[in-house]
Amino acid sequence: MLFKDIIIAKRDGKTLSPKEISVFVDGLANGDLPAEQIASLAMAILLRGMSADETGLLTRAMAASGTMIDWAGVNLSGPTVDKHSTGGVGDKVSFILAPVLAACGAFVPMISGRGLGHTGGTLDKASAIPGYDPFPGLDVFKRVVRETGAAIIGQTSDLAPADRRLYAIRDVTGTVESIPLITASILSKKIAAGNQGLVMDVKVGSGAFMAGLADAKALALSIIGAAQAAGLPVTALVTDMNEVLGETAGNALEIAESVDYLRGDRREPRLHEVNLALAAEMLVISGLAASATEGREKAERALSSGAAAECFGRMVAALGGPGDFLERSQDYLPGAPVRVPVPARESGFVTAMNGRAIGGAIIGLKGGRAALDDVLDLSTGFSGIRPIGSAVEAGAPLAFVHAADDSAASRAIAEYQAAVTIGGEASAPGPTAPNPPAPNPVVHPRLDRTDFASQ
Repeated sequence: MLFKDIIIAKRDGKTLSPKEISVFVDGLANGDLPAEQIASLAMAILLRGMSADETGLLTRAMAASGTMIDWAGVNLSGPTVDKHSTGGVGDKVSFILAPVLAACGAFVPMISGRGLGHTGGTLDKASAIPGYDPFPGLDVFKRVVRETGAAIIGQTSDLAPADRRLYAIRDVTGTVESIPLITASILSKKIAAGNQGLVMDVKVGSGAFMAGLADAKALALSIIGAAQAAGLPVTALVTDMNEVLGETAGNALEIAESVDYLRGDRREPRLHEVNLALAAEMLVISGLAASATEGREKAERALSSGAAAECFGRMVAALGGPGDFLERSQDYLPGAPVRVPVPARESGFVTAMNGRAIGGAIIGLKGGRAALDDVLDLSTGFSGIRPIGSAVEAGAPLAFVHAADDSAASRAIAEYQAAVTIGGEASAPGPTAPNPPAPNPVVHPRLDRTDFASQ
C-alpha cells in the first residue's frame, strides 16, 4: 500500500480503513514515514475531518504504539486520575491541580506536552526548574507517583511514540486545530498512562485553538466519544481563554506564579475559579468526592492547609529539582536581562485582549517555537498582566515584558499594545468575541457521557 494513496483518500473525503490507519500509526512510530507525508495527511484530516469511528481507531492505535502502563502492581492507595487542557496563553493550571489532587488522596500520573502554536507547553514550563528531569523513564515515573502522589513529565519514547512525532509536526504545519488529531493526541497519552479517569479543560476564546463555543463543545464531545469507546471515564469543562489566565505568560514566569498560588501569596481570581472547578470534577470522577461542592471544599482545604504546596515541593525534588524550590523559587528560576513596562497608549478600561497575538509575541521573545528545533529562552514573557475590566491611565503599565535585549523588548511592547483594546467602559470577559457579559471563567456546563449520548 502506497502511503500517497492514503493521503489522496483522505484528501478526497473518504473514510480511512483500520488497515490504512494502522499503516499511518506504524510509520509514525518506527520513523519510516517522511515528515512531508505526515504533514500532508495531517492537513487532509484537518480539512476533511474524521468520523467518530476513525478517530477512535486512531486513538487506540496511537496508544498501543508503545508501552501501556498498568498501575495495578504499584500498590497505590488511591485512584489514578488526570486532567488535560487543550492549551491557552498563561495556562499554568497543571502545576496547581496535580498537587491539590495528590493532597486529597488521588494519584496523578500526568504526561504533558511542549508548547503548540501560540500556546505555552506544560513541559517547557517544567524545564525552567533547574535539575527537574521531564524524561525520567517509566520506573522513576512510577516511583515518584507512588511516593509523592503526582508526577508531571514529558512524553517518553515508551509512551504513545506515534503521537510524539505527530505532535511535533502538527506544531509547525498549521494543523494543530484539527479536532480528530487533538482528540487522538490527548487520549492516546492518557490511555497509555493507565489513568482511571480524566477531566478535560477545553479552552475557548482568542487565546485558545477553539475560538468559538460551538467548536469547543464539538471538541469536548469528540474526546468524550472516543474515550467512551476506549472505556475511559471522562468529563469536560469549557473554560474562558479570551484573555491570559492569571497574571503571567511565559515559562519561568508561570512557574513563579504557580508557586506563589500554592503558597497563598497571590491567587488571581479567574485562575483560582478554574482550578477549583477542575479539582472538583477530578475528585468526583475519581470517587473521592460525592459532589462538586464537596470536591471544591476538599480542594480549598488542601490549599489553605499547605498540603498541596508540600506535595508540589516533594514532586519537584523527587524529579531532580531543588529540595527547597518551594521556599526559594525566585533564586532558582531564570530571569530575563531586560524587564520593562508595556505602557498603555491611552486612558480608559481594558475591554478586550487578543490572546493569540500575545502568544505570538512570546514566540517572538523566543519563549515559544516558530520552528521544530527552536531552542527556547525560558526566562521571557509577560508579568503583571492587567485583566479585562481594569482601569488604566495613559502611560501606566498594561504588563511588564521580560526580554533578552532592548530590541526584543521594544517589539514585544508594540505587539502587546496592539493586542489589547482600551475603551471608555469596562466590559466583562466571556466565551465569545468580543466581550459578552459572562464573568465566570467556566463558560459552559459540565459535559459528560450523557451529553454525548444525546447528540
